[in-house]
Amino acid sequence: MFATYLIGLREGLEATLVVSILVAFLVKSQRRDRLPQVWAGVGLAVALSVLFGSLIQYTSTSLLRTSESRELFEAVTSVAAVVFVTWMIFWMRRAARTIAGELRGKLTDALAVGSLAVAGMAFLAVIREGLETALIFYAAAESAAGGTGPGALLALAGGIATAVVIGFLLYRSAVRINLSRFFTWTGALLILVAAGILKYGVHDFQEAGVLPGLNDLAFDISGTLDPSSWYGALLAGMFNVTAAPTVLELIAWVAYAVPVLALFLRRPGRPAKPVDPAQPVDPAQPVDPAQRAEPVPADVAAVSSPRG
Repeated sequence: MFATYLIGLREGLEATLVVSILVAFLVKSQRRDRLPQVWAGVGLAVALSVLFGSLIQYTSTSLLRTSESRELFEAVTSVAAVVFVTWMIFWMRRAARTIAGELRGKLTDALAVGSLAVAGMAFLAVIREGLETALIFYAAAESAAGGTGPGALLALAGGIATAVVIGFLLYRSAVRINLSRFFTWTGALLILVAAGILKYGVHDFQEAGVLPGLNDLAFDISGTLDPSSWYGALLAGMFNVTAAPTVLELIAWVAYAVPVLALFLRRPGRPAKPVDPAQPVDPAQPVDPAQRAEPVPADVAAVSSPRG
């Protein structure tokens, strides 16, 4: 359940921050009359995301008649979810420094066009997070023992509710959170969750007969890692770590988790110190490579409260 809670928290906070930036910009620009259009766009995005999630679940449980087709469908959605997770965490790390300015610029353009443009801009800003959440939730819940049952839905809803509360407190300047560190930790955990989803997808491909080796176990430590124990259930539910994986499952988990986690946690190079145009430059004087400017913190909590 923690994996689905983490998905709801991470994706929900990203969407909440986007909405907070839009609302704060309109309030400070004395354009409160456009707030209903923003909320209409957000509401439509949420409704379509729920519909998309329901469609995925309905396809899996009602439209697909054979077990092989269901296994293949779950395998494909698992791989797609891993792609979205990977893209999302690296995109947020890269765009964190500029997302607020870009959103304000797009909203300024939308205000010049009209109310439908404002609603459409808010819709597009939120729908990506919603569709990603629906797909990743389905894949993560299916890879866990409980499936997409009431418990998984409650965990997802709890994560989204927590994100909304945090986003509101940030908007009201009631709390301050190092969002760069938050997204780093949650991104690292989501990479491990995605590795488990990929492992589950490989297993489904094997059960559907697309990949071989369903009975070729890499190891069996059931005597040490009891699947019925609390820690065994926790590892299986969070990261799909099981006591008896197949060879291909183990290869997929390691081949994804190790390099992606290493790339994500690698510190980006520091940008060169900007040149002061008022300072004369001696072309004969070499530039000291040790003189580097500190990178700007990737703090996407640059949400100005209307009281500021």
